[in-house]
Formats: sequence, C-alpha cells, structure tokens
Amino acid sequence: MPTETAVHLEDVRYAYPGAERPLLEGLSLELAAGEFAAVLGPSGVGKSTLLNLVAGLALPASGRIEVLGTEVAALDEAAAAEWRRRNLGFVFQQFHLLPHLTLAENVALPLALNGRRWTDEEVADLLGRLGLAGHADRYPRQLSGGQAQRAAIARALIHRPRLLLADELTGNLDEETAESVLDLLAEVVAESGATTLVVTHAPEVAARAHTRYRLAHHRLQPEA
Repeated sequence: MPTETAVHLEDVRYAYPGAERPLLEGLSLELAAGEFAAVLGPSGVGKSTLLNLVAGLALPASGRIEVLGTEVAALDEAAAAEWRRRNLGFVFQQFHLLPHLTLAENVALPLALNGRRWTDEEVADLLGRLGLAGHADRYPRQLSGGQAQRAAIARALIHRPRLLLADELTGNLDEETAESVLDLLAEVVAESGATTLVVTHAPEVAARAHTRYRLAHHRLQPEA
C-alpha cells in the first residue's frame, strides 16, 4: 500500500509585510504519516514561521500547503481553529501557558476544548512521566522555565494529536531532562503514530528524528 502523506508543502513563498525579501521562497517539504522530522538552522532563518505555516497560523504568499488531507490556508478562521483543536499538538517556544489555570488545567485544556472527558489520573500520569509529579496544582508563575516547557509538552501530547509541531523542544531543559523528554516523545510517537515536526538548533534533538533538513537560503535541504 502507498504511504499516506501527512504534510505537503510545494513551492511556498512567505514574506513579512513590507519586507524587501521573502523569508521563505520555493520551499517544499513532504512528510509521510508517522514520520518524525527535524529542521535545523540558526535563529532568524524562518524555522518558527515554517511551523506556523504548517499549522495555518501564518498564510503563504503563494504555493500549496496541505496537512492531513486539508488545505488549511483555505479554511476560514473558525474552521482552522477547529481543525487545529482536533488534529494538532503545538509546543511553542514561549510556552503560552494560561496564567489563571493550574498546571493540570493547562495540560487538560485540549481535552476540554474537544469536549472529551478525562480523569485526574490521566493528567497526573503524563505529568509524572515528564517529571512534574506533585506540581499539578501550581500556576505557571510558580514554575521554572524548564518546568513550564515540560508542561507545554504535556499539553501538546495529552490528546494524542495526529500531528505534533515543536519549536525548540528542549531549549530550557538540562541535558538529563532533555534526554528523558526526547525518550517520552519517541515513545508517544511510536504509540500513536503521530507525524512529528520539530525545529531546533540542537543536533542531539535532530539525531532522534527519522529525517533531517537544514533551512538555509529560504529553502529546506535534506541532511544525512
């Protein structure tokens, strides 16, 4: 049977409003369902923008983007938000934890938005696997940067998304914690078959991926 394509970008061009040059141009990418891919590159080359394009949070000036069989850029705002809630887990570089919710409430938010019932044990189990046992009732302001990042990862994984996007997944974690997070990510990907795309400057993160790319000169180039 042919392999299902989960992410398809073809000849994508993106430029910031008023910019003289495009940030991305002629960019193409194809990921199979269940593939774990990493994009390497320094700050400022457009790695975060690439994730936002895949998620439908940014719109291309031209080119085609099809994700999980949907042309997300063609959806209106409400439909795109619904598509993201159902299909996507996103670990943002700035975490975006809601300050008025506890850690457990932040993690369970995707389940609540999808109208799914859950148990405290379900949330506690994932928090424990990420080294956050005993922190469920804390608020984001009470967390360290590394704890907040792990909470953001838990929130992205709790609903077993079909597509996981991660921006500098281990940027605030020490080496030992980063390894355990990467182990969990690989485990969840294997369990759920989620397609995973991470952007990073860290070779140790990229080493876990099935396929690797480098973003340079507006485009993606495969890496060995």
